[in-house]
Amino acid sequence: KNSVIAVGNFDGLHLGHQKVLNQARQKAKKENLKFGVITFEPIPNMFFKKDIKHYRINSAEQKIYYLNKLKLDFLIIINFNESFSNISAEHFISKILVAKLKSKYIFVSQNFRFGKKRLGNTNTLKIFEKKNLYKTIITIPYQKNKKIISSSLIRKKISEGNVTDVKKLLGRSWTVEGEVIKGEQRGRRIGFPTCNITWGSYALPKLGVYSVQIENKKFKKKGIANIGYRPTFNGKNLLLEVNIFGIKANLYKKVLKI
Repeated sequence: KNSVIAVGNFDGLHLGHQKVLNQARQKAKKENLKFGVITFEPIPNMFFKKDIKHYRINSAEQKIYYLNKLKLDFLIIINFNESFSNISAEHFISKILVAKLKSKYIFVSQNFRFGKKRLGNTNTLKIFEKKNLYKTIITIPYQKNKKIISSSLIRKKISEGNVTDVKKLLGRSWTVEGEVIKGEQRGRRIGFPTCNITWGSYALPKLGVYSVQIENKKFKKKGIANIGYRPTFNGKNLLLEVNIFGIKANLYKKVLKI
């Protein structure tokens, strides 16, 4: 309680998010307060649009990992379900930000929307400041090459296969994680064994072949990866096939970072 809170989806935890969180952390340090983050799982857009299968820049586990690297004092993950989606903006402020957390400073981006039907915005937060003794701090969007960095822009770059720009916008390489599954082992027969990984809910990149770096707890290697669709009995599956240079070990059921 009595903390500096940053609220958002933080998908990708890109340079714009990092700017918001660094400002919030500096404020907490200056005021000698705790610093925490409120985020939502699943991402609200995926909750409302059930037909969206490939959307995320980071998995939930990756988001938690990257947030914790920013040395938070606490992290609150709100389960975004049917009942939470029907909470009004005013209820979110009074019951969660005020009653439960007694927030002193609330950091949000300019385009922050919240509450039932996304009716709450930065003005809503401002209206209730005096009554609830908190201050809203709206961060100025972070720009690179005259473009506002956003998760939407990054998804667009991913869909174009422009992973070089994605790296610049994230401040790190875009990484997907997945468990190695059993494939048809055709590659093994021609001397190029590959690891097959299901794509999960990650944003869909331009299909094709990419130069990659592969990591797990035991190694860090270079390789090539192909992302494409494979026919199944029920239709098609999106599959990532990775050929790791200099590795002959059985990696079945191992989790790889690519």
